[in-house]
Amino acid sequence: MSETPRPELVVDGYPKKRPRWIELTTSADHKDIGRIMVAGSLGFLFIALIEMLLMRLQLAIPENTFLSPVAFNRMLSDYGATAVFLFAIPLVLGFFYYVAPLQVGARGTALPRLGQIGLALWAASAVVLYAGFLFTPSEAGVNPLAPLTELAFLSNNGVDAWATTTGLATLGFVLIAIDLSTTLRNMRAPGMAWRRVPVFAWAAAVGSWLLLFIGPVLLAALTMLMIDRNYDGVFFADGSGGSPLLWQHLSWIFYSGAYMLILIFAFGAIAEVVSTFSGKPLYNRGVVMGSLAAIAVIGTLAWMQNMMTAPIGIGWMYFAMLMSLALIVPFGLIVFNLIATMIGGALRMRAPLLFAVGAISAISIGLGAEIEQSMVAAAWQLKNTTDATAATHFALVGGAVFGGFAALHYWFPKMTGRTMGESLARISFWTMAAGILLAFVPLFFAGAEQGQVVDAYKFFEHTGVSAYNLIASIGTLVLAAGIVMSLVNAIASRENGPEAGHDPWGGDSLEWFTLSPPDPHNFDVLPDVRSARPMRDIREAIAHRTGSAERPTRESQPVA
Repeated sequence: MSETPRPELVVDGYPKKRPRWIELTTSADHKDIGRIMVAGSLGFLFIALIEMLLMRLQLAIPENTFLSPVAFNRMLSDYGATAVFLFAIPLVLGFFYYVAPLQVGARGTALPRLGQIGLALWAASAVVLYAGFLFTPSEAGVNPLAPLTELAFLSNNGVDAWATTTGLATLGFVLIAIDLSTTLRNMRAPGMAWRRVPVFAWAAAVGSWLLLFIGPVLLAALTMLMIDRNYDGVFFADGSGGSPLLWQHLSWIFYSGAYMLILIFAFGAIAEVVSTFSGKPLYNRGVVMGSLAAIAVIGTLAWMQNMMTAPIGIGWMYFAMLMSLALIVPFGLIVFNLIATMIGGALRMRAPLLFAVGAISAISIGLGAEIEQSMVAAAWQLKNTTDATAATHFALVGGAVFGGFAALHYWFPKMTGRTMGESLARISFWTMAAGILLAFVPLFFAGAEQGQVVDAYKFFEHTGVSAYNLIASIGTLVLAAGIVMSLVNAIASRENGPEAGHDPWGGDSLEWFTLSPPDPHNFDVLPDVRSARPMRDIREAIAHRTGSAERPTRESQPVA
């Protein structure tokens, strides 16, 4: 009787290991894509800083000739695209894409190729934007308003390059949002109901749903713009059946939603940091999560708050004002609950918490000024002045930079296995705190007192804003120095930072249940989630099993 043949596996040598950069750029792993987006966005933050410094040098003294009017407009246009589409939104999505699947106990993402394509589109958008310097960059400003984008005003192809850049990036963001929202909907660990999802993962879900609404709106507007410029369309042509106001409505829906997306990310990250470093559960967790969802809806509905000087009906202006005032409630509830979490807690004032507190302060100042400008009568006086610039930068620098650095310091150990240098982080924070006050507070006075026009390439000495602009330029340099210190700290700590272990902070969400950095499959064993603090439950189970009345040390933390 013959034996049944057994299959044999024959291997003719091992496949040659590819270089790490090829592995990263061709990977569909959400962690690799998230790392690339976070690192790349921080690189573009450095470029945006250079552009901002060059513009502030031009505005340091009256009637300066450091930059020509055309060069200033080109710098302003590329600065806006870099800050929003290459830095802020990619930083938000990079952290969401890396952390949120880990927090909900997913072994990967539902549609990983969409994330891979989204990353490629974002990288292509950056190439298109800065390849524009080989011919003609856009000169139409941060948000190119019709009819200035018509060929009669700008016959070069700079606006086309800007539209291609923003279109590619936005399409990439939408694809990543589809993958992320699907993952958070369908791949949560057993027992991970929505009411138990970590606040940051909830912020990622809300942000993804928001992007799925505002992204197609901007893509539609960009398509109409390209048709107008290249195929004799009349969507935004006044007097030919089109409407220049249509561009404003569509673009401000996107920018208002993106503004809310950045703040939702910041508050989601801050909530995780505050809870961990206070040693307490987040106060009124359900209220914070509901408020994040309310911000996404109400904040986007307030898009006409940016159009108070446009020829829209007074009724629409009051609607925008009411939506802006309604935002006080969810923002106020979040800030109140974050402060309540810290009160009475065993605070560990480490770098993540420092940056989180700085983010709360800067965002509060910026939003307070935005509320002032939402008043119809005040908006007519302040909307096109540097007062508006200061308000927006306080909120967005607070959310994207301070909030982003809070997230970076907090999750850096999970991404790299090492912590960032604490001493340099503290120096960087206080330098940035001084810089943001010096850079933007004078602009409040220049706009409110003297009515200095926003985005103008020069000013005159008799206008009385010389001192304000000089201080703002010095403050921008200080702010940039603080940011560069944090970037240097991250680069140096990637290889030489102190080893962190798998759970350096004692966090209560599931990303701390994995290795640092995690394996490609994230988890060997998925825990059965029984509360909103699963890692605390795991530690208590270990303490009960070992008969120890004390909380297990970090060295004894379970690792999947």
